[in-house]
Amino acid sequence: MNWDDTAPSAATDPALAADRLVGAAADGEDTAVEAALRPKDLGEFVGQERVREQLDLVLRAARARGATADHVLLSGAPGLGKTTLSMIIAAEMGAPIRITSGPAIQHAGDLAAILSSLQEGEVLFLDEIHRMSRPAEEMLYMAMEDFRVDVVVGKGPGATAIPLELPPFTLVGATTRAGLLPPPLRDRFGFTGHMEFYAPPELERVIHRSAGLLDVEIDAEGAAEIAGRSRGTPRIANRLLRRVRDYAQVKADGVITRTTAARALDVYEVDARGLDRLDRAVLTALLKLFGGGPVGLSTLAVAVGEERETVEEVAEPFLVREGLLARTPRGRIATPAAWAHLGLVPPQQQPGATGQQGLFGA
Repeated sequence: MNWDDTAPSAATDPALAADRLVGAAADGEDTAVEAALRPKDLGEFVGQERVREQLDLVLRAARARGATADHVLLSGAPGLGKTTLSMIIAAEMGAPIRITSGPAIQHAGDLAAILSSLQEGEVLFLDEIHRMSRPAEEMLYMAMEDFRVDVVVGKGPGATAIPLELPPFTLVGATTRAGLLPPPLRDRFGFTGHMEFYAPPELERVIHRSAGLLDVEIDAEGAAEIAGRSRGTPRIANRLLRRVRDYAQVKADGVITRTTAARALDVYEVDARGLDRLDRAVLTALLKLFGGGPVGLSTLAVAVGEERETVEEVAEPFLVREGLLARTPRGRIATPAAWAHLGLVPPQQQPGATGQQGLFGA
């Protein structure tokens, strides 16, 4: 049962990442397809070996005791499987799940209404938990620890607090920014798991599984080609698989091979390293217009014709993670890997270069 659609954080705002095939935020199509592709238990879940093993122990122990599972906090980038794991927790415990998000809970009364209607053992999935309002957050402390909340009735001197007992439940919190969670809230979770980006072999397993569910024929090299361009994120891998499937059905014989996958993703402007048009525009401007930097964020954003927030929150995180761009106190600079990826020669290595820095270090 969904109380509210999951609201994205500022870093994954669809308005910022609109029309990005390699964006990690889920759109309407992703939500519908992911429901069909999601694994149903921990045995089917691919990747996140350490988190999976630890979570399996927590759930088995809870079932053996006949108790509700400890509260679980899942952190990590969008698209790595936090929502899927929350649904698996509910399935493994044989309990219903209720889904809401931090931005949807702006008042303590909103949270009290949800908590008071929970059944015993039910799983409450709270996405983007770090974006909850402070009054609701303080109410959640007591609910998680003592399974009760105090509902305030009336205003002013005549206000009274009525204690409301709650049935035991399991809270699964998900966040893309664990550092924003206050320590008192973080300490109330019995288990904390950090979701890592996937290695290419793990993404290949995800792609083969999804291809089987989508009734798409794909060979090992085709899966490897898609995995290599998926930024370590299963959601992106599944999205690219669907686009390559469309290309294979229209332009090829319906079978996804390495050649077919490469040609399809070239059409969609996703290169061999997973960079799209925006990523390459940022790198190209940084290298060709500013000699590799350092250059200020606002200047770089103007050069590529995008908003400052779009460059900072949409393009830069992946470029930094890939070691193509670095943030310094003086501005953004390109790394040697960026020059190599775009096939350009750094100014210091060009014939006739003196090797001396310019006045502004560019």
